[in-house]
Amino acid sequence: MVKNGYGAWVREFEAERERRAAVGDPDWGGGALLPAEIVRSIQKFQVGEDGDGSALCGKADRAGDPLYSEAVRLFIAEEQNHARMLKLLLEAGGAGTLDGHWSDAAFVRVRRLLGLRVELLVLMLAEVVALGYYRALRDGAADPLAREVAGRILADEERHVPFHCLRLREGLAVLPRPARRAVTAGWRGLLAGAAALVAVDHGPALRALGVGRGAFVAQALRSSAWMARAMSGGPVPAPADAGARV
Repeated sequence: MVKNGYGAWVREFEAERERRAAVGDPDWGGGALLPAEIVRSIQKFQVGEDGDGSALCGKADRAGDPLYSEAVRLFIAEEQNHARMLKLLLEAGGAGTLDGHWSDAAFVRVRRLLGLRVELLVLMLAEVVALGYYRALRDGAADPLAREVAGRILADEERHVPFHCLRLREGLAVLPRPARRAVTAGWRGLLAGAAALVAVDHGPALRALGVGRGAFVAQALRSSAWMARAMSGGPVPAPADAGARV
């Protein structure tokens, strides 16, 4: 299997870490005015962003590419930073976090069933759904702190998806073309189901943000179209161009 591009991704993740340190955090001290339905929705996504990533790290290590393993650890650190910012946003709005949520538990159980390829395919379901959610929160929230936090997280997620696409393209390359097409078609079907489930679970929040359930699912499917092509052999954007393609 030919592996390429992970040194560039390591540099991209490291540069983003330095940029975050230079910019600093949002101004938590100003507080946040968050409607109850938005609070409940953010609480659920905060649970999904939180985690140590130990299973993914172990599978990445066993894949045998040190640069990929390093990039995965940097990716996990960004996800943990998302959880931290969402927690601070909730605290700024006078709310706490949840100990857990059934949707996150289900994703985690399925991700850990088999090897790295299955882990990433399931992870990508969550990442694509997150794109639509954080875009809706950034564009539709009335509170400026919520919009800023969502915008920061969305920018990261737009980079994460091409990173995972690169690895999945390599993982799927060992399969015959019909099998690759079947996997990506099945993945898009699962994505439609996952997006519909999230649209129902977060329906009140999405309505408050000006996004209907059907529009949320349709947007997820549009976002997934080029991802499926990338995973099955199409071009994957370089780190510097990643956000423009999602």
